[in-house]
Amino acid sequence: MMSKMLYSLLFFAFSAVVHAQTNEAVVRKIADQIIKETKLGFEGVNDKKAYQSAKDVPEGVPVKYATPYTGWHYTHGVLNIAMLNLGNYLNEQKYKEYPARHIQFGFDNYKVFEQRFKHEVKHYTYPYGEFFTMDELDDFGAMSASIIDVYNHVKQPEYKAYVERAAKHLTQDRARLKDGTFVRAFPHEMTLWADDLYMSVPFLARMGKMTGEAKYFSDAIRQVVNFNKYLWDAEKEIYWHTWYSDLKRNGVAHWGRCNGWIMLATIHLLDHLPARHQQRQHLVDLLERQIIGIARYQSAEGLWHQVLDKTDSYLESSCSAMFVYGIAHAVNEGWIDARYASIATIGWEGLKKHKINELGQLKDICVGTGIQENLVFYYNRPVGLNEKHGTGPLLDAGVEILKLERSKK
Repeated sequence: MMSKMLYSLLFFAFSAVVHAQTNEAVVRKIADQIIKETKLGFEGVNDKKAYQSAKDVPEGVPVKYATPYTGWHYTHGVLNIAMLNLGNYLNEQKYKEYPARHIQFGFDNYKVFEQRFKHEVKHYTYPYGEFFTMDELDDFGAMSASIIDVYNHVKQPEYKAYVERAAKHLTQDRARLKDGTFVRAFPHEMTLWADDLYMSVPFLARMGKMTGEAKYFSDAIRQVVNFNKYLWDAEKEIYWHTWYSDLKRNGVAHWGRCNGWIMLATIHLLDHLPARHQQRQHLVDLLERQIIGIARYQSAEGLWHQVLDKTDSYLESSCSAMFVYGIAHAVNEGWIDARYASIATIGWEGLKKHKINELGQLKDICVGTGIQENLVFYYNRPVGLNEKHGTGPLLDAGVEILKLERSKK
């Protein structure tokens, strides 16, 4: 009991220090801590031996990533994009180099694991299985979006070849409903996950801009419109986590982070869509509708709950960061009225006060979450410290808050 009380007192003392720092200092501290925690390499599962590259790993020796930030997962794509945005905003080379190093390390190492394990075990049980199998949208959508952003600065032919292969797979091979909406094969056949709007749309939008081909924008817009059709809860003005196509009904939870993924996906599309596209205003209207709905669930601490409409669920950091980012970005771009900025600034202050420690680490980030037909599953999802699902959105939120500050000045 005493140790828990001491921890709480220390956290609030440290958070007071964070709260007193400038926002730029806080954002830099967050990014520098991520860099410090990132080690590109591998570690023996049984003996903990370190390997700097895949070619150093002996045959038959099982290894894992050296750190959670090493891998090839949608969360790494989110973080890469956020770190590059930060580097561009601050004109800071170390932040720009972070995603470039991460992506190049993947290209330098994946072939070893592909040759050894491709036909033997599930792709997610060994490093870089997601790289070449592309079994789920999680495996390649967000990472491909980040590769395009890096490719704009580092013209590696292998990057272009990868995203072209990923785009072909996304547009031609992925499971869809009859109206073209992306779905998964689990937990039930043809299940629509709110998360997948982010796993597909930012990549499609960037492909549209990179290639100039309207088909990618059209597909991205179709996804946003259709996900709204299936998942929007008009009564509560937030999104459900899922739609079961076999039952023709939604699931049970208005999960916080899936609402964040929808907001971010819509923003990424607007960021890349041609300025005079005929569907732009409709997308802005959908985004503003969501922002107003989300605002009604903000807590007294400025944060949002794990299950948005359940105030007895915990205050969750990743969705809170997403909403801060989304609202601040929409204001900064002039898509919504500037008076909504206060929602974002209060949310940012809440993150600094309650969720960011003295090292710049974010606590209470919900771990990866599937779909189940009971609310207790969502209530009981574990949380992590600087867990990879939350750090990218936190950096994005910080950059938009800095932009808000600059505009006020």
